[in-house]
This record gives sequence, structure tokens and C-alpha cells, in this order.
Amino acid sequence: MIPAAFDYVRAGSAEEAVSLIAEHGEDAKFLAGGHSLLPLMKLRLAQPTVLIDIGRVNDLSYVRDGGDHVAIGALTRHMDVETSDVLREHAPLLAHAASHVGDPQVRHRGTIGGSIAHADPASDLPAATLALGATYVVQGPNGTREIAAADFYEGFLTTSMAADEMLTEIRVPKMGGAGWGFQKFNRRAQDWAIVGVAAWRRNGDAGVALVNMGSVPILASSVASALAGGASIDDAAEQAAAEADPQADLNASVEYRIHLAKVLTRRALEAASG
Repeated sequence: MIPAAFDYVRAGSAEEAVSLIAEHGEDAKFLAGGHSLLPLMKLRLAQPTVLIDIGRVNDLSYVRDGGDHVAIGALTRHMDVETSDVLREHAPLLAHAASHVGDPQVRHRGTIGGSIAHADPASDLPAATLALGATYVVQGPNGTREIAAADFYEGFLTTSMAADEMLTEIRVPKMGGAGWGFQKFNRRAQDWAIVGVAAWRRNGDAGVALVNMGSVPILASSVASALAGGASIDDAAEQAAAEADPQADLNASVEYRIHLAKVLTRRALEAASG
């Protein structure tokens, strides 16, 4: 289908982008890689009156060692996340998850910030960063603020960012040698996950997040609590869907998604413990 008519402007910096979104209001949308927004526009599920192109804001494309965390610019391409030596050393779970996003064309064009800001619960990177306890930095007309990943996702395709704010950076705590696992079940390699699991484990600590098990990425805190209490991996994995609210669709029933979540959580934790 053909999108509804819209105006187009290009921002040269993060500051200009924030200024433009403040000028044009809630009917404006940022355009980065476009892999999330443009399909919605073609179906007319999204009809922004103005597109603000931030694809050439080069100062938001980076992966840096931030001391106790890795800082990732919001416009960093998936392929750069996947191949980053810094991430492979300090947050390999995220680098690996990025390698499962779409296909090579998508990974060379799509951005980590676009995936997170779009807040699709079927996306891999929101769940991976949620499991890792990431913090998101957003910029608006009144400056910047930090939002914990656990507080960021409010509903389907909805976040706690204000309409005049833009995601600029993702800060992922270093894993410190923690074991990790990432499991994704789909029909074809480039498809959205029917269910996915990102998990890490170190001594008594753990983090588990689920893909496509609710209207938002799900932090499976009951699994981490069970492990901290001494439960076996099998018993902890049985708690995988405790915080979830899966929905049935053409790919899976609710019962099948719950079953997959338990199986994939067990496999991810086994990989993290190996």
C-alpha cells in the first residue's frame, strides 16, 4: 500500500532533531533505518504528518567502553552491534542477539535505537537489553534523562519517552564474565520470534527476558528469584511465564507460547551455566 502524504525534513544533529520534533509535535516521527516505521506507514497503521530523518546524525553511531558499562549510540546499526569487539568482550549476549535480527540487509540498515524506541515486543534487542539491566538515555528540550529498561516499556509500541524526546544512547552494564544464552524460535531465520529468551547467569545472580510473550518485552523476574533461592534450572524455567501475558495469533496459541517460553528458558539457562 501507499503511505498517507507527509512532509520530510532531515536533521543534522541530535539537538536539531529534538528541536524539529518539538516544532512539529506529536504528529511527527523520527526516521532512522525505517524497518519498523515504514511498514506501519504503508499499512496506514501509522500516519505521521512529518518524518524527521535522523539517519545521518553520525555522532549517535558508536560503541564505547564507559567504565562499568558499554555505551551504544542509538543510531548504531545492528551489524555494528553484532561485530563490536567491545560488546563481544563485555556484553556478548547483546552482540549475539543482534546477529539474529532479521537478515543481513536489515542488520546493515536497522539501528538498535530504532528497535528499542519502537518497542515491539517481538523484537530481540529490547528483551536482550532488558535482561542485561540496561539504561536508556533520552534527550528532549529540557536536557537529557536516564530511564531504566525495566521502566521504559509501558504498552504495545508505547514507551515512557515524551513526544518531544529522542533516544540517544543505550548503556549496558558489563557482564563481568557471566554465562549467557539466547534462544529464538521462529519459522524462518529472518522472521520475528514466535518466542525468544535472553538470559545470563553469574554465581547467584541472573537476568531473563522474554520476546513476544506479552504487549511489552517481559522481564522474567520469577525465574531469577527461583535461581537465587536455590532452585534447579528445570524448576526455575517452569516460572518463565509467571510475568508474561502471551496472546494467540496465526503462529501460536497461548498454551504453545507458554510451553516454548519454559523450554527456551531452560535451554538458555543451561547455556549460561555451561
